[in-house]
Amino acid sequence: MALTIRLALRDWDWVTPLALGDVRPDGFALAIDRVGTLPEDLATDPLYDAGEMSLSRYALGRARGEAGIVGVPHFLMRGFRHRCVITARDSGLTTLAQLAGKRIGLTGWPDSGNTWTRALLRREGIGVDDARWFLGRLTEAHPVTDRLGGFGRPGQIEAAPGERPMLELLLAGGLDAVFTPFMPPGFFEAESPFRALLPDYRGTEIAYGRAVGYVPGIHVLGIKPAVVRDHPWLPQALGEVLDESARVWAGKRVKYADTTPWILDELRRCALDLPPGWDRNGFAANERMIDDFLAEQQAQGLTPVRQSPRDLFPGFGVS
Repeated sequence: MALTIRLALRDWDWVTPLALGDVRPDGFALAIDRVGTLPEDLATDPLYDAGEMSLSRYALGRARGEAGIVGVPHFLMRGFRHRCVITARDSGLTTLAQLAGKRIGLTGWPDSGNTWTRALLRREGIGVDDARWFLGRLTEAHPVTDRLGGFGRPGQIEAAPGERPMLELLLAGGLDAVFTPFMPPGFFEAESPFRALLPDYRGTEIAYGRAVGYVPGIHVLGIKPAVVRDHPWLPQALGEVLDESARVWAGKRVKYADTTPWILDELRRCALDLPPGWDRNGFAANERMIDDFLAEQQAQGLTPVRQSPRDLFPGFGVS
């Protein structure tokens, strides 16, 4: 019987060649579920053999001694975080350094993306104790859930007052800025009441990327241990077919440049502003980035132990 792997992924555009069958795995079948929300606990989810998961959640689990998922250093989501700091349109804030002592809203305290964003503030000398943090839903449409993750501290890290949506608080002056991975509806319209805090976040991100040498990883590939035990070749094979789908998608964008009127210019600018292989997967290509993330988890009080990249991905860092 042919091996079928059921995989949970967000609906990334680079998945299209795989979803349409233009790219097919060798030696196994792949059933992809393109999900809006990632599985709450991939290790115990009965539907999936593998899937996209939070780098932070995986790392925190490893720090607690959990072994329910085999992490693969294949980053399904990457992104700079400077663009993810937003404020009210009429705010006078234009730099990250100005956030010292301010009231900042977040959608989840231990989240990978927010860990990277707080790292940006730490580069400006703003630690966790140098601001007030409020956790909550971005808009009325988002659910009320526990977003503190056990890291709440009265007077320092708290739930948003009355679970009021953070965008409402931002407009009412109850917050000075909000960290969000995805922009709210209407954000990109000309008359939006919100804007990116940094006027030239792209330029800032380019400088940051050149300084650190990577684009931060947000989500990682996870596979259930039993699957890896029975098919030890699978992590590499699965990573390779995902990479091939991304390669085919990128190649087609050069010809089918209909995403925006300026997608060709965007491709050219990325080639100029980012080093070749900026999105390369694998342990060696990402060891520095992984190590920096683990250092941030400890520095921000998310974990008392300083893990190493090899702790996170045992077996992958051995040549």
